[in-house]
Amino acid sequence: MAVLDKIIHERARLLILTHLASDRRKANSFNELLQKLDFTSGNLSIQLKKLKEASYIDIRKTFRDNKPYTTVSITPAGMDALNQYIEEMEQIIRSMRQ
Repeated sequence: MAVLDKIIHERARLLILTHLASDRRKANSFNELLQKLDFTSGNLSIQLKKLKEASYIDIRKTFRDNKPYTTVSITPAGMDALNQYIEEMEQIIRSMRQ
């Protein structure tokens, strides 16, 4: 039986990782993620922190026009974990169809 990654299995974190993985750009700004995923700032911050602690994303904080600017990108470990999660979900789905 598949053992799902509990970090990724939470809906908000799964949405973040799949968005980052599917975007051809290397990084998304915090504000882009807020708009695209329709999260509150607080919820997005909490979910990003959990993904960062798992080494699934990289967060970079800089300044743009003298204002804080945060970018988020998926790490190779995050991409591997997401691919593994997808494989495990597909395995579960296949077993249900048999």
